[in-house]
Amino acid sequence: MQTKIDWVTVLLYAVILIFGWLNIYAACYDEAHAAVFDFSTLHGKEMMWIGASLVIALIITLIDPHIFSSTAYLIYFAVIGLLILTLFIGDTTNGGTSWIKIGSFKFQASEFAKFATALALAKYMSTLDLDYKQIRTKIIAWAIILFPAGIIILQHDTGSALVFASFLLPLYREGMSAKILVIGLVAVVLFVLALLMEKIWVIAIIGGLALIALFYLFVWLNKRTMKHYIWVTALFLICTAYVFSVDLAFEKVLQPHQRERIDVLLGKADKETSKTGTGYNVYQSKLAIGSGGLIGKGFLNGTITKADFVPEQETDFIFCTVGEEWGFVGSTLLILAYIALLLRLVRLAERQYSKFSRFYGYSVAGILFIHILINIGMVLGLLPVIGIPLPFFSYGGSSLMAFTILLFIFLRQDQERTNLI
Repeated sequence: MQTKIDWVTVLLYAVILIFGWLNIYAACYDEAHAAVFDFSTLHGKEMMWIGASLVIALIITLIDPHIFSSTAYLIYFAVIGLLILTLFIGDTTNGGTSWIKIGSFKFQASEFAKFATALALAKYMSTLDLDYKQIRTKIIAWAIILFPAGIIILQHDTGSALVFASFLLPLYREGMSAKILVIGLVAVVLFVLALLMEKIWVIAIIGGLALIALFYLFVWLNKRTMKHYIWVTALFLICTAYVFSVDLAFEKVLQPHQRERIDVLLGKADKETSKTGTGYNVYQSKLAIGSGGLIGKGFLNGTITKADFVPEQETDFIFCTVGEEWGFVGSTLLILAYIALLLRLVRLAERQYSKFSRFYGYSVAGILFIHILINIGMVLGLLPVIGIPLPFFSYGGSSLMAFTILLFIFLRQDQERTNLI
């Protein structure tokens, strides 16, 4: 006998969805097209996408949950095919070739690649007697993640590709060493320091830490074998080489607009670029959020929003509308709703009896977390602008349907968990 669907998660989904639509309505409000059911407007189109997503959610809750694990690889390779097809026939928008256009309808395959990859990875990691510590397992698992991410990078959609880092969470839950997370964090810190400071000072900091490590090994741990000193020296040399390679990667790998966005974030860009050039979106967004104060200006009373000063304010920068019209209180409540959703998903994932369901659940939580973190972080000017939507909130049919499918596949798996006891 299957359990009921987790209504706490469904309620949080519904609250965020409705609040998102209200802010889309406010962001694109026009007195000449103020009717709620005017389907020629963005808020009208979003209402249709919401309706379609709810129908998809209902269908998912009614079908056999085992179909998702049995067809995981098929879904994965079908989406991979769409990603490859996009490279050849894709419609270019904002510098990225990530949309497939069919008449007046277009969709973004990279949005669906996230749940497809989650399914395939969960299917592989749930294989009997599979141990993540084995080299072969690691290679295949990372290949499943990096293959679609690599194609998306070729589409010049770096933001969507970065979301695939979210699979570190379920892999860590299944036994991936925490050293990988530490290495990633150190790489980010050194990258930023190498851009902000003279290389010699960064090397001096690394050298100082290396000397402290050697002293600690020699005096406190009494580790006086040669291999420990070789390891510390090797790490020092690797970090030094990495620091000197940052400029090369920054100039040759990143595109000009990506370099400018990082310069704006780090405060290296001039005032004109920060306010009227590449940093214009973030500058206007922070003005809108700051002007909202504690409780906001009120629904439909956002002056900066109404004047369309913030580009993409109904999609990637929708959070600035929340800040201006609902203030600090409204913004905090939205963030708390997201936190509650993430914590609920982790709790649901942890109570699964199926390894497939548990891994997939952690993947869902990881994907949503990365989206929320990056989107709100870039709107507040804390992270570079890379253009990814706020889950269940930003305008967009592809993202809304993909997120809904992602979430409700897991809720359907959770319904089935008692049959696996």
